[in-house]
Amino acid sequence: MSASFVQSIVFAVVVLCSHHASFAQYQTDDPWPQTTNITKPWTRWWWMGNAVDGAGIEKALVSMGKAGLGGVEIQPIYGVKGEEANYLDYLSEEWLLALDKTIALADSLGMQVDMTLGTGWPYGGPQVTQEYAATKLVVDTLRLEKGTKIERRLHPSNKKDRPQAELKYVLAYDASGTFKNLTPLVENSFLKWKAKKSDHTLYILYIGKTGQQVKRAAPGGQGPTVDHYSKEAFDNYVKPFDQAFESHGQKIRSIFNDSYEVYHTDLTPDFFEAFEKLRGYDLAPYVHLLFDKDKNPKGNRIRSDYRETLSDLLLTQFDEPWTAWANNKGFKTRLQAHGSPGNLIDMYASADIPECETFGSMPYDIKGFRREHEDIRQGDADPVMLKFSSSAAHISGKPLTSSETFTWLRDHFKTALSQCKPEAEDLLLNGVNHIFLHGSTYSPAHAEWPGWKFYASVNFNANNTIWEDAPALFSYITRCQSMLQTGQPDNETLIYWPIYDVWDDYLKGTLFFQFKIHSLDEWLLNTPFYRTTQKLMSQGISTDFISDRFIEKAEVVDNKIVLPGGSYKSLVVPKCDNMPLSTLKKLIALKQEGASVIFEGLPKSVPGFYRYKTRNEELTKLVSNIPETKETQNLLHDLQDADVQAETLVETGLKFIRRRIGKEKIYYLVNHTAKHIDSYIPITHTTEGVTLLDPLDGNYGKAKIKRESNRTMVKVSIPSGGALFLKTGANEGLQDWPYFRPMDIEYPIEGDWKLSFLKGGPKLPEAATVRQFGSWTALSEAAEYFSGTGSYEITFDNPSEEITNWQLQLGDVRESAKIFVNEKYIGTVWSAPFNLNIGSLKKGKNKLRIEVTNLPANRIRAKELRGEEWKIFHEINMVNKDYEKFDATKWRPMPSGLLQTPTLVPLKLEQNN
Repeated sequence: MSASFVQSIVFAVVVLCSHHASFAQYQTDDPWPQTTNITKPWTRWWWMGNAVDGAGIEKALVSMGKAGLGGVEIQPIYGVKGEEANYLDYLSEEWLLALDKTIALADSLGMQVDMTLGTGWPYGGPQVTQEYAATKLVVDTLRLEKGTKIERRLHPSNKKDRPQAELKYVLAYDASGTFKNLTPLVENSFLKWKAKKSDHTLYILYIGKTGQQVKRAAPGGQGPTVDHYSKEAFDNYVKPFDQAFESHGQKIRSIFNDSYEVYHTDLTPDFFEAFEKLRGYDLAPYVHLLFDKDKNPKGNRIRSDYRETLSDLLLTQFDEPWTAWANNKGFKTRLQAHGSPGNLIDMYASADIPECETFGSMPYDIKGFRREHEDIRQGDADPVMLKFSSSAAHISGKPLTSSETFTWLRDHFKTALSQCKPEAEDLLLNGVNHIFLHGSTYSPAHAEWPGWKFYASVNFNANNTIWEDAPALFSYITRCQSMLQTGQPDNETLIYWPIYDVWDDYLKGTLFFQFKIHSLDEWLLNTPFYRTTQKLMSQGISTDFISDRFIEKAEVVDNKIVLPGGSYKSLVVPKCDNMPLSTLKKLIALKQEGASVIFEGLPKSVPGFYRYKTRNEELTKLVSNIPETKETQNLLHDLQDADVQAETLVETGLKFIRRRIGKEKIYYLVNHTAKHIDSYIPITHTTEGVTLLDPLDGNYGKAKIKRESNRTMVKVSIPSGGALFLKTGANEGLQDWPYFRPMDIEYPIEGDWKLSFLKGGPKLPEAATVRQFGSWTALSEAAEYFSGTGSYEITFDNPSEEITNWQLQLGDVRESAKIFVNEKYIGTVWSAPFNLNIGSLKKGKNKLRIEVTNLPANRIRAKELRGEEWKIFHEINMVNKDYEKFDATKWRPMPSGLLQTPTLVPLKLEQNN
């Protein structure tokens, strides 16, 4: 390790410790929880080609730590052209030493390190032999008329399947469905048989291989995707990691597994044996129904069994062993279960940290929020989908729910901090409390701007101009997460997810159905479960989802439903067609023991094929004869009877999530409406006091409250785009919250503003005098091409010495700004509304400086207009948001700087009565 490397570590530790010391001192008498590296946001760290070295790792981690990130997740991927000599093979001794250096430096900076168990995605690599590679079912059919015979060597009709395919079954069915197993007649792949008495259809089944390779693999990580339904395949897969972790990677925090992108894999070599054990019958006699294209109800039942078996195998033979393996080494696990062909709740819950993701851009009504159509792709951050991961964490007792955040939020170089904020807030509002940025690319010092860049991330590092003010975003997320990691979730109502209704659908006959975030219309939207969830959320009722497996684990204590993660006041069963008999019996038992179980609808059938007529008869008797199975006539009324109190504050348009600390509550309130919400709002919790905390700036104070019947009314003032925390409980001695109201007068700061450019590129434009505000791109060609920071300065007269609090309103800012008054730093504005309370002004002359940073889009446009090539990456290289060729020459210049005249507005402080 170099001397400079060590010196930098020491320097960073001193800086970090001094920061923590001052923050800890501040924390002793304020209500904000202590900051840790877990409360801070983390980032996925792309190692392109693993071409990393000690100096580059040092520089990047120190920069990340200084900006306010708490940790990194190492993700090795494909490399950079011309850097091949610097590649490190994955898991080589050199690579492992780089891993150890990363962990040691991160530890010294108060940070932590996660890593994926492989390169690229999904899991796979050179250690995966064909025996343990992802497997698929290969099926050929052959029609034999009565009296005809077959004498042929058997091999798959598709030539691509032949090299790896292994014959499993030859099954013959006549028109009545009578079954004959011809497999014993096959010798050396040759079959000789005659259809004597009737026409027959032969189904020839092979155990094939998908051929899928690791996507975006890094050097040393190339190879087949591993079979995710086999414990034996998993054990073989982790052998290189067993060896590597004997002497390396000792302080890894967590092992990561990305979204399930293992495609077309609907089999494992011992699937048919596992199917019979799990489902209770031999599948072979019914294969003709499995592939029936006429949507035969029996075929649907058998396909449901097949899909459930894949789910069971993924959970018990891979996901759960994966977590057990990691935990045995002292590591936690983070799992993105979406895309899995199985019950997402159970899959997410199998990890220590369930993780969801957002992809694309969501719309918001926030005043001044920009969402230009040409720069976005429609997002998939549906609140109901997000709750699958957090629900799994809540019911299983996992304290953290993480998220891959900001993936393709905008096109490259066009994401502003202001556009990140509401997307992060929607995650936090739906139970996420451990945000991972997507992401940051390792880029060495010798790489010319814009440096190395992953094809789908925002790229949170010093090569992106938004890094200048990114600490403000990170501080906001940190404050939010510090509160949302405190106490326990306070969702009172469970909603049963009837997955068997999905599995029982024909689904185009596919056996391998993935529950993906990009195809919610196929399995989630427009279902009774979705509509019930939306209805309850819109009424202010906090919910978590529950699966059949977790219903089996439920107990009743004091009329509450108790799960490993906590207790609930009620469980709602939305309308569903299919429900396992064991689930219905358990729900009835819970209700008989005093729990509130509310049926919106009653199941019509058991799922699956095994003895389904007999089981259906039993289900019908239960539904008909047991009083506990009556359907609700008024869901909200029944929930109220169970003491589930709706938070009617949602009627104002506010979004919320609530947590519990002992007998007190924490509310996170977010205003994504276009209006300023300035009123008393009701909360269901009766309390002697409420503290307001602003996560944007850290301010806090005692709220005005009053009581109406059994509700507490809290005075809030939340602008469009704003947020507040409410913390109930005693707060004697705390300062009053300052309720400021803008007065109906404003003072534009007019005159000669000096605009000078401080840093950025490709070169600094010449200084200018600004009288009429607009985009600085209109000043000159150099300004049009410039991305970086410009400083606006003016000296002006105090409009009124009687005003003790002024609000500086910047209007349309492109994109963030640091504010200095009389050479004193006041704060950073980076999200709507772009306003800041700057306090009082001096008598007479005052100096205002506003340092504005724009997006890197104009600089990359200039670079491409000059014909300078920067897209030098292997594999996908660089694409735009629509996965088409990236071409910034087609862009218009992005407006930059202050687009409106800054204005001073007097603030009147309301009296606390």
